Amino acid sequence: MIAVIDYGMGNLRSVEKALEVAGGKILVVSDRKGIEGCDKLVFPGVGSFGDAMKELKARRLIDPIKDAIKSGKPFLGLCLGLQLLFKKSEEAPGVRGLGILGGEVKRFRPGALKVPHMGWNNIEIRGQMPENRILDKIPNNSYMYFVHSYYVKPEDKGVVLTTTDYGIKFVSAVARNNIYGLQFHPEKSQVVGLKILKNFVRL
Repeated sequence: MIAVIDYGMGNLRSVEKALEVAGGKILVVSDRKGIEGCDKLVFPGVGSFGDAMKELKARRLIDPIKDAIKSGKPFLGLCLGLQLLFKKSEEAPGVRGLGILGGEVKRFRPGALKVPHMGWNNIEIRGQMPENRILDKIPNNSYMYFVHSYYVKPEDKGVVLTTTDYGIKFVSAVARNNIYGLQFHPEKSQVVGLKILKNFVRL
C-alpha cells in the first residue's frame, strides 16, 4: 500500500490517479496511523514552503514522516514535497524544513527567463547510481513538466540524480537510499512520467 500524504495542500487527486494507473494501491492519509500502516510514501506538493511546514506541524505529521523514512520505507517527494526534505528555503526565511537532506532551497533570479519556470524541459541523468532504479528505462534528456520558482541546492552532490538547464543548471531530481525527490511533476509528464511512477510502485 502506498500512502499519499494529505496535509491540506497539494494536487492529491491527480497524483493518486496517476499512481493507480501505474499499478499502485493507494491510500490518502493524514495521520500517524495511516503513515505507519503503509509500505511506501508519496509526498505531493503545491504551495509555499512556510505554509506547508505549518500544516505538517499542526497535523503532527513531521515525526511520522521522518520515522517512516528512517525505517527504510521508499519515499517520493514531488515538487514542494522534494523541497521540504531540505533544511531551509529562501521562500520562507526562518522556517525549518524537514532537514532530512542537507542543503537549502533557492529562488530563480529574475532575468532573461521567466519565473516561475513553467512547462516542458529535459532532464540530464547523472551517472549510474544504485538509487536510479526510479529512472529505469527512462531515456536521458527526456522531457518532463515543471511548475516552480524555487530549486534545491544539496550540500552532498552525491544525491543528485538529474539536472536541468533553465538559465542555470539546477538539480531536478535527487536520490539517497530509500529517498527520492523530483522537482518536476511525473503525474503531468505523460508516458515518461507514468513510467517513473511505475518504477516507484515496483521498488
